[in-house]
Amino acid sequence: MDFNLDEAQQELRGLAADLLAREATQERLEAHEKSGAAYEAGIWKAFGQAGLLGVCVPEDQGGAGLGPVELTVLLREIGAKVAPVPFYASFSLAAVPIAQHGTDAQKAVLAQLAEGGTILTGAYREIGPAGSVATTARRDGDGYVLDGVKTFVPYAKEASQILIPAQVEGEGEGIGVFLVEPGAVTITDHPSATTEPLSRVELSGVHVGADALLGGTADGAAWTTLRRSAVAGAVALSSGAIEGALNLTTEYVKTREQFERALAQFQAVTMQIGDVYIAKRALDVAVWAAAYRLEVGGEDVDEVLAIASYNAADPVVKALYTCQHLHGGIGLDVTYPLHRYFAWAKHSGHLLGGAEDQLDTLGALVGA
Repeated sequence: MDFNLDEAQQELRGLAADLLAREATQERLEAHEKSGAAYEAGIWKAFGQAGLLGVCVPEDQGGAGLGPVELTVLLREIGAKVAPVPFYASFSLAAVPIAQHGTDAQKAVLAQLAEGGTILTGAYREIGPAGSVATTARRDGDGYVLDGVKTFVPYAKEASQILIPAQVEGEGEGIGVFLVEPGAVTITDHPSATTEPLSRVELSGVHVGADALLGGTADGAAWTTLRRSAVAGAVALSSGAIEGALNLTTEYVKTREQFERALAQFQAVTMQIGDVYIAKRALDVAVWAAAYRLEVGGEDVDEVLAIASYNAADPVVKALYTCQHLHGGIGLDVTYPLHRYFAWAKHSGHLLGGAEDQLDTLGALVGA
C-alpha cells in the first residue's frame, strides 16, 4: 500500500495542524486544566467553524462524507497537540457506526454534530477483556430493557446520546447497539489521568424503544464497526501523542547542555532518541495500514488493529518513559507539557486492554 497522503488529505492535515497550532497553545491548555471544564470549548468551536466536524459526516447530513483515512488524519493531529476536545468520543465511538448502520431518523443527529451543536459518545469497554460485551437487552413489549455496566465512557454526561452495545436475548439474536440518553442511566465519575471526563455507566432495567436499536437489527454488524472504530481511533490518538512527545524531547536535548555539551551530542542520548523514533514509526505504519484496510474493507483489519494496539499499549508507552528520562526531573513536572502526552498514551493503552490482551487477540486471529 501507499502510505503517502493524497493532495486533499495533506491539505486536511495542514488545516488541522495550523488550527491546533493557533488554538491548542500551552497557555490555553493550562487555563483549561485549571477551569475544570469537560473540554476546551474554544477549540471545539474553531473545529466547527473550519468545517472539520463535518469531514466524516455523510453528505446527506451536511458533511463531506470522507472515511477512515481522513478521520485518522484528524485524530493524529489532535493527539499531537493533546487537544482536549470530544472528537474521538463523538466520531470514533458514535458518528462512524451511526453513519454506517443508522436509520435516516437516527442519522439526523449527525447534522447537529457537523455544526458543533451536539456531542456524542459510545461505550466500548466493560469490565473484562477489551471487546467483550456482557450487557444484555431483552425484548419488552415494543422495546427493550437493558442491563449491564460500561466503563471508560468519555463525555457521558455531556453527550446527547450514548451508544450502548448489548447482547440481545433470544434465538437468532446477536449484539446490537442502542442509542440511549444519558438521563436514562446512572453515571458515576471515573478517575482519569487526562482532563477528559470518564464515567462508569450503569444500566439497570433501562427501557428503550424499538427505534433505539441502531439500524433496527442486532446482527452484530454495528458492534463490529463500533469496536473497530474505537480501536482505530485510540491508536491514532496514541500515534499523534508519541509524535508530539518525540518532537518536544528532540528539541529539548538539542538545547539542554550538560558538561558544556548539548545532550544530543552524547551517543547514549542519540541511541535512546532513536529507540523512541522506532517505536513511533512502528505504530505509525500499523495505524495507517489499519486505516487503509478499514477504508477498503480488508479481511485482515482485525489483525492489523491488534498489531497497532500492541504497539500503542507497550512500545509507545515505554518510549514515553524514555522521553521522561531524557528530560530529567522536569519530565515528571505536571506543569511541563510532556506529562500530557504521557497521560494520553497511557490512557489509550488502558482503553485498548493492555499489551498482553492484544497479543492474545492477535494469536487467536492468526491461529484461526
